[in-house]
Amino acid sequence: MDEQNKRSEGSEVRKTVTILFADVIGSTELGERLDPESLRQVMTRYYDAMRSALERHGGSVEKFIGDAVMAVFGVPMVHEDDALRAIRAAIDMRLALATLNVELERDWGASIDIRTGLNTGEIVAGDHPSAGSSLVTGDAVNVAARLEQSAATGEILIGEDTYSLVKDAVHAEPTEPLLLRGKTELHNAYRLVQVLSDEPISRRLESAMIGRDREMALLRQAMDRVAADHVCHLFTVLGDAGVGKSRLVAEAVREAESAVTVLQGRCLPYGQGITFFAVEDVIRQAAGIGLGDSLQQARGKIASSLHGEESDGLIADRICQLLGLSETAIPTEEIFWAFRKFVEALGRDRPLLLVFEDIHWAEPTFLDLIEHVAEWAREAPILLVCLARTELLDQRRTWAGGMLNVTTIHLEPLSEEETGQLIANLMGIQASQEHSQSRIAEAAEGNPLFVEETLSMMIDSGLLRNVDDHWVPETDLATVSVPPSIQALLAARVDRLSPQERIVIQRASVMNDTGRPYVSTAPSR
Repeated sequence: MDEQNKRSEGSEVRKTVTILFADVIGSTELGERLDPESLRQVMTRYYDAMRSALERHGGSVEKFIGDAVMAVFGVPMVHEDDALRAIRAAIDMRLALATLNVELERDWGASIDIRTGLNTGEIVAGDHPSAGSSLVTGDAVNVAARLEQSAATGEILIGEDTYSLVKDAVHAEPTEPLLLRGKTELHNAYRLVQVLSDEPISRRLESAMIGRDREMALLRQAMDRVAADHVCHLFTVLGDAGVGKSRLVAEAVREAESAVTVLQGRCLPYGQGITFFAVEDVIRQAAGIGLGDSLQQARGKIASSLHGEESDGLIADRICQLLGLSETAIPTEEIFWAFRKFVEALGRDRPLLLVFEDIHWAEPTFLDLIEHVAEWAREAPILLVCLARTELLDQRRTWAGGMLNVTTIHLEPLSEEETGQLIANLMGIQASQEHSQSRIAEAAEGNPLFVEETLSMMIDSGLLRNVDDHWVPETDLATVSVPPSIQALLAARVDRLSPQERIVIQRASVMNDTGRPYVSTAPSR
């Protein structure tokens, strides 16, 4: 690597991240009750438990300050769901502390309470903070610390920008506007109640699907062939985030669900024991297995789903082991065999549509399983539909290679005309009626999710108002910014680039109207 590249890697960069602060309540009293050695042991166990919870969700522990913990989500690498990861980490910290307190009460007659604050915003950091190259700084850090100080014992307070990123995935209650120490303006904050789902972005505005007629026709043909010939077919939909993969498949499911059995699973971007998470979800749906079911209850439901399949008892045992209901370790090939036999049995009486989303996040073993089913399933109409971003092919260049029963399509951005029609549908206007839609179309570059999120942000901020069932602008839309949810998606994409590619982008950056350099975040075509 040349010297210029080294300097760029070690330079300070601006990033939008989520900051978490947690502080021990009553630490002074705790110090008075315990001798210094005991206090050190208690705090060491506390720090270890908190660090484990934070790092499990991808957080970087920036520092321990006395009895406070500061962590950053988005350093060294930005993820599109950093805000939601921080939320989950805060909840896990609370759960870990409850477990730890049982031990502390037993060993020292002591317990620890914390309060937590989270905030999302722009900071300055080095590319490699783990090497000690820089300290994360910025007003977002200060606000996170002040939110923590405003929280009650056991509470998790989140700032407005964080809430805007996770509002579809959490239940949170607004607090009274807060006057944070050192701030002149009131700040909106939310008291976290619980996490509701694993999907950080949901769509509030709906339109008829635009510009996907050929792709829908291919999906229909695959379903028809599967049903007519009693074969298994693997159909993969590739495309950038927000381009409409889920919408396309949702329309296909809506059309076919009266004639087929539909089961759906989603791969997770991180976590423990996630290799077969999507498969486990599908099995539980198919057999009606609840999270509280015993091994025997689950085994009975699985056996019933097999409809007299030969070796049904052995298959049920292996499926229970896959679900983690039995501690007996089994070879991977037996897991593959059991799941294949399970879906074959499900498909014999009625065509089976299996949908797996976000397989670009899947472990290699899961991808092997999908290919195994696609290649070896027999005498059952099964359509395997897999959705993935194009980076799937970076990790799996030979995805489904060599098989005949395979279709792979790449979903392209909408054309300019199609984007205009989508905006018109969402705004409730004629496609040629409003010149103001051109700014939205220009920013979205054919990405339906970007259009919908931008319009939602404009509605929330009062830039659009509803008049006679259509939305009209309240002001000039030329300066509309990119919604936070889309900024997160694009920033994560930039962070996945190599250092050399980031250098090219940095050199191509332009100056915005504040005089601050920024990297263009338009999605690549």
